[in-house]
Amino acid sequence: MLINYRLLAGLAAAFLSASLSASPGAHGPNGEHLDEKTATTVSGLARLPDGSVNVPKLAQRRMGLRTLMVKEGEFARTVALNGRAAIDPNAGGRVQAPFAGQVLPGPNGLPVAGQRVVRGQVLARLRPLGSAVERGNQAAELAGLRAQRELLAKRVRRLESLEGVVPAKEVEAARAELAASAGRERAVAKSIGGLDAIVAPASGVVASAAVLNGQMVEPREVLFEIVDPGQMLVEALATDASLARRIGSASLAELPDAELTLLGAGRSLRDGALPLNFRARGKALDLAVGQPVTVLAKLDARVKGIALPASALARNQANETVVWIKSGALRFIALPVEATALDARTVVVTKGLAPDNRVVVSGTSLINQIR
Repeated sequence: MLINYRLLAGLAAAFLSASLSASPGAHGPNGEHLDEKTATTVSGLARLPDGSVNVPKLAQRRMGLRTLMVKEGEFARTVALNGRAAIDPNAGGRVQAPFAGQVLPGPNGLPVAGQRVVRGQVLARLRPLGSAVERGNQAAELAGLRAQRELLAKRVRRLESLEGVVPAKEVEAARAELAASAGRERAVAKSIGGLDAIVAPASGVVASAAVLNGQMVEPREVLFEIVDPGQMLVEALATDASLARRIGSASLAELPDAELTLLGAGRSLRDGALPLNFRARGKALDLAVGQPVTVLAKLDARVKGIALPASALARNQANETVVWIKSGALRFIALPVEATALDARTVVVTKGLAPDNRVVVSGTSLINQIR
């Protein structure tokens, strides 16, 4: 009876050791087999002496591990460019003060950031301001214009009463002089106590509002910025002047669903780089003016490698980029790789990974934390 127990124990140990060894299909980038048996046999969640990890089946289900049998292919080479979001000049606008004045609310009050406005809507009213001397001169000029208008009005009435006696051209000239005088009077009166309407140059959402009721502003001071939430401009910087003509398509790392269209490249250096302008469109672009973004530009050149979801990458203790491959029922091995972004959700592994390996694509970060 004791011999049977020893036989069963030996069979169990042999089975567990075989489960921890790599399957024949798990191999390195140079074709070497990763089937060396571990020196320590464990039955729970643990990192083994060779750096691999042991994950029981129940733990794999709880961690939501998913693997993918990878294949090699050719993909467009992608470069990552630093950029920032800006107002599209054809879909937004900047409202500035035309002259020094005092801000007063419009018919619907002063708009705030985030409020939607339409083109031509009165955002605020501006009352002109001037020094005491200027206001006194304008008031004196206005008094003179009013007196002149009254005299001209009397002259017109007198000439109209003599119609048929005096030439018609004198009556017309007097009427024209009266109209000109009245126009000058209105202009001067408006400059003293009139209000100028500040209207929205485009439809969209108020990105910034820098005014309060009664605030004094200077000429060309920015009062409001208006953006279209579905269309913005993205300006990226490139050090290669020929990059623009080699870009096939582009996307945003932060917003994979946004549609980017290359508008062109500048021909003047800015901080040692050339600006590339893209138009971003989408149902809801969650971008703020001035927000830094990463533009993933696909070039016409092709690169050979293995496409993986970006979630398949992790960092080891040496800060190297690794992927985890499944080499047995319970064993997972980390392989250092070199990868570049293909788009916002996909990367291309160019070195360190061979085809026909089963790579962990979901739950990678959880495996990487096992110690």
